[in-house]
Amino acid sequence: MAQYNLDALTHNGSVYVEIRKGMYGLPQAGRLANDELVKHLASHDYNQDDHTHGLFTHSTRPIAFCLVVDDFAVKYVGKEHSEHLKSVLQEKYTISIDWKAELYCGITLKWNYSKRTCDLSMPGYIAAALQRFAHPHPTRPQHAPHHWDKPNYGARTQLTTSVDTSQPLDAAGTLRLQEVVGTLLYYARALDHTMLVALGSLAAAQAEGTQATMKALTHLLNYAATHPTITLRYHASGMLLRCHSDASYLSETKARSRAGGFFYLGSHDDPDPIVKPNGAVHILCSIMRQVLSSATEAEVAGLFYNARECCPLRHTLEALGHPQPPTDIQTDNEVADGIVNDRVKQRRSKAIDMRFYWIRDRVRQGQFRIHWKKGADNLGDYLTKHHHPVAHHRVVRKVYFHEPMDTPTTGPPKLTPLSAAAVAPTG
Repeated sequence: MAQYNLDALTHNGSVYVEIRKGMYGLPQAGRLANDELVKHLASHDYNQDDHTHGLFTHSTRPIAFCLVVDDFAVKYVGKEHSEHLKSVLQEKYTISIDWKAELYCGITLKWNYSKRTCDLSMPGYIAAALQRFAHPHPTRPQHAPHHWDKPNYGARTQLTTSVDTSQPLDAAGTLRLQEVVGTLLYYARALDHTMLVALGSLAAAQAEGTQATMKALTHLLNYAATHPTITLRYHASGMLLRCHSDASYLSETKARSRAGGFFYLGSHDDPDPIVKPNGAVHILCSIMRQVLSSATEAEVAGLFYNARECCPLRHTLEALGHPQPPTDIQTDNEVADGIVNDRVKQRRSKAIDMRFYWIRDRVRQGQFRIHWKKGADNLGDYLTKHHHPVAHHRVVRKVYFHEPMDTPTTGPPKLTPLSAAAVAPTG
């Protein structure tokens, strides 16, 4: 107050300040900087999409880019258009450029233009996490991210999971649980979605964690240590959105169910059935808040959840210049397929929550095409339950991920320094 002589500027006990540039430590600084950048880009005809914030296209030039904080990932046809964006940014900002586009949002990108593939990986991320949490490498490899709840086939009554009566965690244990879940969740959402079922159950138990929760957390860390690196491969495609939808009934605590969905980009001439799918562009692995009354209701709810996720993805693809026909959604429940396609008359199914009939209306409008296939061909099945043996987990990794011949799956992970460099406009 004395240094800047603010007493003379005081009015009703306050001093009003006009902020003209970013201010370190100010929570609103990011928003102010973003508003200024969007305004500057708009003055040169780079406009943000109405439905997908962070996605910009030019009104006349064949260029689009994704903006995350201050990092640009740019798609262009003709280098002169990327040079135009570069000159626009340099009018106000100092930028750095990575023309090879090798790093974005902490994800390493490896392009192969002859084979038309792009490999995504995060080398050193799991090793750094294990080092941070002082987790030793397991003496025996762990190939399953969670405990196997073996189903009792043929039983007249399938019992629910017994109530956890182990000792609650102390404050230090709860903090460790939250830190590990937060650290692994970014990695799982970006690359290794085989962790999502286990992470979902752990996240749901964060507020009331017990010793059994900590045991499940150690199980997951052992799995991460056994499989510290993965590669997610994308192949060039017709950019048509596809989805495999599934749900598990009464598979979570408090009589809740889980929805799962595998979203990828395909072409009109995709092989059928799919043996090796394209890399996932989005994964749904969610515990549904509604308590559902039947397996069919859970499957219809799963279709609703996945179709709802498809809508913004369809908007984004269309904004990038890829028109979308009715999106193909695959389910492994014949009754749910019949309900949404108007082949099953509504009698006992009247108890199903009416909000899930939204998907039936969208099918009638031609936005989605729902079809049935057996569960063995449904890529969303893995994301909905704990009832998979270790052998199945090992098989699924080979389906979902690209595994180079020289990639080890056992042994202590090699720790490599993580780059903190920001990525600026890339071609």
